[in-house]
Amino acid sequence: MRRAYVLHHFWQAYESVPVGVAIGYASEQPQVEIADCADGFFAGQEPYPAAPAHRTWRGRELPFFFAPHPEQPLLELLPGNRARINFDLFAAAFYLLSGWQEFFSDERDRHGRFPYAASVQQRYGFVAVPVVNHYFDILKTAVEHAAGQPLTPRCWVDGAPFATFITHDIDELHSAWKAPAKAALHQRNWLRFGQHIWRHFTQPDAWNNLEIVQKIIHGYGARSTFFLLPEHQKAANGTPNADYIFSTIYRRSAELLKNGAELAVHGSIGTSTNPQKLRKQCAQLPGKVLGNRFHYLYWEPRTTPFVLAETGIAYDSTLGFAEHFGFRHSYCLPFQPFNFLAGKPFDFLEIPLNVMDATLHHPNYLQLGPEEILPALTPMFQEIERFGGVCTLLWHNDHFDPANETTGPRQFAELMQYLRSRNTAFVNGADICATMRHLSS
Repeated sequence: MRRAYVLHHFWQAYESVPVGVAIGYASEQPQVEIADCADGFFAGQEPYPAAPAHRTWRGRELPFFFAPHPEQPLLELLPGNRARINFDLFAAAFYLLSGWQEFFSDERDRHGRFPYAASVQQRYGFVAVPVVNHYFDILKTAVEHAAGQPLTPRCWVDGAPFATFITHDIDELHSAWKAPAKAALHQRNWLRFGQHIWRHFTQPDAWNNLEIVQKIIHGYGARSTFFLLPEHQKAANGTPNADYIFSTIYRRSAELLKNGAELAVHGSIGTSTNPQKLRKQCAQLPGKVLGNRFHYLYWEPRTTPFVLAETGIAYDSTLGFAEHFGFRHSYCLPFQPFNFLAGKPFDFLEIPLNVMDATLHHPNYLQLGPEEILPALTPMFQEIERFGGVCTLLWHNDHFDPANETTGPRQFAELMQYLRSRNTAFVNGADICATMRHLSS
């Protein structure tokens, strides 16, 4: 079960599939032999295995779970087109890619999310490294030796080395005035407070900018995906949903669609555990809705994947840590989440979320300065490019406000210019689904 899940994603990651290369545990005497070191871990429900060994592969120190023999080389290329991998690659890759830690941990933050602070990525310091892809690189080297032919990473549109998925969660359209007005009121600056109130009632809100956002994205030769939030009422716990009523922007959203944008649903608070509510919200959007991202990145691993499967969503793009950029499942390609009850993958595709604007500067998160953002993210971008992955970038529409000088238009432009300079393929969710379906066929 674990081996099938891991190998399914391994073969998807490369262009050519050699025929007749057997990969398995030593007892099966395959060409590529994997050490069996899980020692019954997956028969229990402990969220965390023993601490990983830190070993070096291709000059990079990496964490290796289920690797109890540090005296042995990670990989041995043997005579007769055979190879031996001396850690339990099936177990290690499955543990990270399946999200085992989240499913079996009871740790949740105040929003009901599995917290970054409880993750092995935080504990052992590898959140910005797609460790599963590095494990696959070891297996790739072994398979190349066994098959006598090279494997190359998947390429994207026009041979691009990696893809970039630009997304916008549309939470607020009418609230740009609130923070500065509140600050003026707190300072008892009545003149400035009055000016903000006057502008609010007489001028368009700076965040009511969907068409401007689309024009900016088009300027980079790209198309982006707008995740629209159909729920206006606050959640039962007081958490806000949209500050707009969706029916008032229906025609505008249809025009975005007509002009090349992709529309997806931004499932409101509560939809991550309620398939009927999520299905109803999908039906409110114009056109056929393929994708979802849950508001506040709500995701309960024991129920949410079943909600998405029942709703018929083709792809989701919720799985990233709000607290830190990187790889929540230690993988830089889209993948199918694991169904722990059925012992097989779900049918829908997860396009991992790598970086969110709020993560970079929010006082509860990283608090990076504007000049620190691109240098901080560049190593992660390089990892994605190395393995032919997908870089998913979330930039809310309110962060396109020119008044935002920390995670605003200038910082977004710097990221886009870097990504374009690396010859990325700008894709949307539908493009990614089509590509991944082709890889599976």
